[in-house]
Amino acid sequence: MTRRHPRSRRSGKPATARQHGGKDTGHRSAGRLRIIGGDYRRRLLPVLDSPGLRPTPDRVRETLFNWLAATLPGARVLDLFAGTGSLGLEALSRGAREATFVERDARVADQLTANLATLGAAPRGRVVNDDAATFLAGTPCPASLVFLDPPFRQGLAEPCCAALEAGWLADDAFIYLETEAGLDPQVPAGWQLHREVQAGDSHGRLYRRDTGVMSPPDDAC
Repeated sequence: MTRRHPRSRRSGKPATARQHGGKDTGHRSAGRLRIIGGDYRRRLLPVLDSPGLRPTPDRVRETLFNWLAATLPGARVLDLFAGTGSLGLEALSRGAREATFVERDARVADQLTANLATLGAAPRGRVVNDDAATFLAGTPCPASLVFLDPPFRQGLAEPCCAALEAGWLADDAFIYLETEAGLDPQVPAGWQLHREVQAGDSHGRLYRRDTGVMSPPDDAC
């Protein structure tokens, strides 16, 4: 997900974007991210033009959060490959209790930290400047909602899905996985496909984890 933000075929306006890694060859101000709904609705936040940025259309975000409306209040969110943090920030705006954003590009992570402060959401948002695979190898903290949007065509989707099963998911967690169109990723047993949406080269799938066992929430991490 690199290059300047392409223009929407429908509106002619720049699309929002998320970060998917890539070599750090310099950054410049590229545009703004719009929060769609919730407490921060219509707030505009600066985003950087960084290698690896790929657009996440507003209409896909709106569809996804309509699906998640009943699950967001009080949710503990993990936003992997966070980039602009568009999904995690939207979740905070709509009532999530807390969100952890994992972003390996230091300057993109710094911008996300600044945007959390701008929104007054810093107490509920934590930015981790790290590679997603390295982060997932650490001490887990179960999340009730995970956004997993890895770089396309790098074979990262299935390993990250498997790594999430090492204690990163609540028993009934929702997982949103976005991959390139045409990819049919193998996900862990117990992940039930709940909804899916396709837009251009992206295919988004929302899974519900069902282990058949309900554990009390872990508030210690």
